[in-house]
Amino acid sequence: MRRATSALGVLLLILCTGIPAHAQGTEWETLNDEVMSLYRQGRYDRAVVVAKKALEVAEQTVGPDHPTVATSLNNLAELYRTQGQYAEAEALYKRSLAILEKALGPDHPTVATSLNNLALLYYAQGQYAQAEPLYKHSLAIDDKAYGPNHPDVATDLNNLAQLYYAQGQYAQAEPLYKRSLAILEKALGPDHPDVAQSLNNLALLYASQGQYAQAEPLYKRSLAILEKALGPDHPDVATSLENIAELYRKTGRAEEAEELAKRAAAIRAMKR
Repeated sequence: MRRATSALGVLLLILCTGIPAHAQGTEWETLNDEVMSLYRQGRYDRAVVVAKKALEVAEQTVGPDHPTVATSLNNLAELYRTQGQYAEAEALYKRSLAILEKALGPDHPTVATSLNNLALLYYAQGQYAQAEPLYKHSLAIDDKAYGPNHPDVATDLNNLAQLYYAQGQYAQAEPLYKRSLAILEKALGPDHPDVAQSLNNLALLYASQGQYAQAEPLYKRSLAILEKALGPDHPDVATSLENIAELYRKTGRAEEAEELAKRAAAIRAMKR
């Protein structure tokens, strides 16, 4: 899955399509790889410096309106977004989107990614009215390009559901979460970590409404998948344990909650 509204799911838009043969494997690609590496390490200040250099190289090599330039603009925007520099990020995301729409056409899946990234920026600022049409447009593009049962469509559905959830519009969010989950189970298999995330999102929706009997089995299935796929000491397992512990507290099972909370804390301590 290339997109999601969780911090771990937000991916830099990496475009290799359209890079001329003489440019592949040269300075821009090397710089872009370094940006990705620094981003994964959380070294954002250094990554910004390298991303600016990559943008400069791209503009000089292929001109200001090339998809490669859009990639560099997007990557720099993502670094700014991650650091909360939203105004700087917005201008770059918009320029990247405009280039892609012109170069690739308005219905290209890469345009859907760009729309999603801009929507995520608005979502992060609570600007839900601006995010919603962008998420819907991204969903429409991917649905047309890939068909209704593709994992990217599942991600789009999840993102839109997350937007409704954040506004307390639970009735609108629920069918989107359910459809997203069904697509992922079919496309990726029932034991994939992305399925676990989808189960967790649906469980959280129910728990937020006090529907604990519906939430609990989803949380537990999510935990089982994560333990098997990632190992018992992964930070995502700790998050899953904390979610179940919170549900136990709210349903009067304090001792069970404490047991899970201690296990989660032990995992967190190992990762420091």
